[in-house]
Amino acid sequence: MIGLSSAAPQGGCSRAGCREGATWRIDWRNPKIHADDRVKTWLACDEHVEYLREFLASRSFPVRVAPFVATDAAPAPVGGDAHPGGERA
Repeated sequence: MIGLSSAAPQGGCSRAGCREGATWRIDWRNPKIHADDRVKTWLACDEHVEYLREFLASRSFPVRVAPFVATDAAPAPVGGDAHPGGERA
């Protein structure tokens, strides 16, 4: 089921319709519904990293962007400034 998997990110861009491999991970949370320790991760290719980061940041979600390494299993802590699978934007 989409959005219910607790598996590690698989490596494809989270932008709807994109089939490129991910080079960035975007860790975020919705502070209105997620506790501080609940972090979601989207993956992004070089073309869509800014689009996805801005999509989340425009909603005032804490966002952290870091290079994606295929062995990434747990999200990094979210906080402070935004730099630039789960749900799809």
